[in-house]
Formats: sequence, C-alpha cells, structure tokens
Amino acid sequence: MPKSPNEMMAAMTNNLIEKTGHNMKYWLKAAAKSGEEKHMAIIKYLKSEHGLTHGYANFIAFKYREQFESPKSSIDLVSEQYSGAKAKLKPLYDELCKIVKGFGNDVDVSPRKTYVTIRRSKQFAIFKASTKDRLDVGLILKGEPETNRLQSGKQFSGMMTHCVAVHSKDDMNAELKGWLKQAYEKA
Repeated sequence: MPKSPNEMMAAMTNNLIEKTGHNMKYWLKAAAKSGEEKHMAIIKYLKSEHGLTHGYANFIAFKYREQFESPKSSIDLVSEQYSGAKAKLKPLYDELCKIVKGFGNDVDVSPRKTYVTIRRSKQFAIFKASTKDRLDVGLILKGEPETNRLQSGKQFSGMMTHCVAVHSKDDMNAELKGWLKQAYEKA
C-alpha cells in the first residue's frame, strides 16, 4: 500500500485505466468539457456525470488544474499565504509545523495555493490562514464530538471533520496538541 503522497499518485496513475476505463488524456478532456474551474466543482462533475469515486475524481481534478498553475516552490506558496495583513500569523504556522513534525519523521508538510496539507500515510490536518487574525487548523477526527473550541470542519469542503481557530500562541495549548496527535495517530 502506498505510504507517501508521491507513491499514492503513482499508484493511481498506474491503476487509472483499470479502475476508470480510460486514460488520463481522456479524463483531462472530460474535465475541460465540464467548463468548471474550481477543484470541488470538477470533482462533483466527474462523480455525477461519469460515476467516478471521490478519490479518482479528486486525482483527475488535481491533474487538470495542475496544467494551468505556474510551478511555485513550497517556500513561495507559504510566503504568499502569510504575506501582507496575514504576516503576523506566520510564527503561529511555524510553531504548528514544529509540533506536527515532532510526532515522527513520517509527517509530510505540503503547501498548496491557499492552505498547507499535513499528511502521514494519509492527510490528517490542514493549516490555513483564513483571516488576518485567525489561522484555522482542520483535523480529521471522525467520531469526535464537537465542543465550543473543536468545531465542525465544514468550511474545508468535506476534507476535514473538525476545525480549531488559532489566534495566538495561547491557543496552541495541550488541548490542540492532543487533537493534532490524535489525528496523526489515526492517519
């Protein structure tokens, strides 16, 4: 079973025709035909119109959108996310990365255009500078009840079950570290 994101992508590429009946060229044309530009809209189209599983629809949408994005380094992506009014959140982001990397050397921190995904064998968290005053930590904690602090993760389009708002270093307490560790252990 693939363990890293790169291994997962390779496995999906190798199994694409067997699992979906078509090659990537076909699916990229299908995604273009949808007329959709947003990632989740492309996924929805591929699932509803072509009967793809979420995993393959997500994979194809990622590959489709990748064609139009100029390659940027991880440093560039993080710098853009924490620039301007959000710059004061960068030390909080750095501290969160330090915390999750302390869980084990199998943690992968992968910046995207608007957020950073945190993975082990699978994704378990997201760090996103949502406003100039708030960094949201998305977590996958299936079955964990919501609290005043551990809220629904619906703003992450179904990728995360929960969300914790971080406004200052005081918010990075044992409770948040415990939830991050729990999500890591389940991944």
